[in-house]
Amino acid sequence: MSDSRLTEAVELAFGRHETFAPRFGWLHKAYMQVKETSDIFHREDAPVELGVGKNMVYSMRYWSKAFKLTQEYAHDDPKYRSLLAAPTWRARWLLDEDGADPYLEDTGSLWLLHWWLLSSEPAAKCWVPSWYVIFNLAPRSRVTAAEMTRVVTRHIHENFEEKHWPAPESIARDVECMIKMYALSQEFNPLSPGSFEDLLMSPFRELGLLEGQGKGKERMWRFTSGSRANLPAPVLAYACLDFASRTASNAGSISLARLTGEEGSPGRAFRMREPEIAKAISALVESHPGLQIVEALGQRSLRFESSPQKLAWDILDEHYGNVRQREGFPSPEEWLKQYPGGDGLGRRRPRTSLPPQAEELALIEESA
Repeated sequence: MSDSRLTEAVELAFGRHETFAPRFGWLHKAYMQVKETSDIFHREDAPVELGVGKNMVYSMRYWSKAFKLTQEYAHDDPKYRSLLAAPTWRARWLLDEDGADPYLEDTGSLWLLHWWLLSSEPAAKCWVPSWYVIFNLAPRSRVTAAEMTRVVTRHIHENFEEKHWPAPESIARDVECMIKMYALSQEFNPLSPGSFEDLLMSPFRELGLLEGQGKGKERMWRFTSGSRANLPAPVLAYACLDFASRTASNAGSISLARLTGEEGSPGRAFRMREPEIAKAISALVESHPGLQIVEALGQRSLRFESSPQKLAWDILDEHYGNVRQREGFPSPEEWLKQYPGGDGLGRRRPRTSLPPQAEELALIEESA
C-alpha cells in the first residue's frame, strides 16, 4: 500500500468531464445559471440556457464542482433523485458580475482555480484524482500519455480496493483531457469532434505548465518548472497560507521545504522549487506585517501571526481590489443563508424512506 494521503484527499471521479477540458466562459456561465436555477444541469432546456451541447452540460456541471464553485445537495423531496447545485461563496467572490474576475481576464485567477482544483479541503475533496496523482505523486520527468495513465492506475490500485477501481479507459481519457487542458502545443486530430476547438478554448494553457516533444503515441510530455512570471505573489501567498491552514494552522509557521515538496503543496501544484517560492513571495512578505520568512538551523519557514486562512483571504482580496468591501457583498454566513446547499456538508437524502429501486438510483446519483 502507498503511504500517500490519496484516499483522504480525493473523490473517485473519473472521466466525468465527457472528454472536454474547461473552456473560456464556462465557469462564469455555469455560476450565473446555478445562482438562479438550482436544477439547471438536469433541465431539458439546459443546453439552450447554457449555450452548449448536451454532453457539455454534463462537463460544465463536473468542472464547476471540481473547481469548488458549486456544491451539490439533495432535494428536500426524497422522490426527486437528482442532486441540486448551489454556488459557493468563493464562486460569488470570483465570478459574480461585481466579483474579483468574472471573465478570468487575469492569469492569476487561472492559477487560483488550478490551486482550488487540486486542493483537498475538509468539506470539499479533490474531484480530479488523475490530476492529483500526476501533480503530487508522479515523477517529475518526461513521460508519454500511456506512461501517465500507468502511473495514475498504479496509485489508484495501491490505495483503493479493487471494487473501486475505474475502467482503464476512464483513466486514459483523464490523461487525454489533462493534456488538452494544459499543453501549449497540441496535435490537431481531424477525426476527433471538437479537437480543433480544444486547441483554442482552454484558458489554462496560459499557465505554461505542460510542454510536448515529438509526435503521435510516442510524444513526450514534460511539466515545466521554475519561476512563474504570470503567477502573482498574492495568489502564491494565498496558496501557501491555505495549505498551511490545513497542515500547520496551530504551529504559527510552515517550512518552505513543506510548501515546496509535500503532497498537496503549492510547490507541487505550481511546479516551483523552494528558492523560486521564496523569491516570489519575499517582496510581499517584506511589506506585510503579518508575514515573515525566518531561518533557523538552515531551514527557512514562512511565519504567520494570525489565522493562516484569514490571512490568506485578506491578501488575496486586497490583490483583487478588496472585493469583500464592496457595497452589498455578502459575508460567507449571509451567502449560506441564501444558498444553504453551498455549505460543503453534502446533505444526503434520507434513503430509509425510499423503495429499494429508488435507493439504488439515489446511490448512483450521489456518487456522480
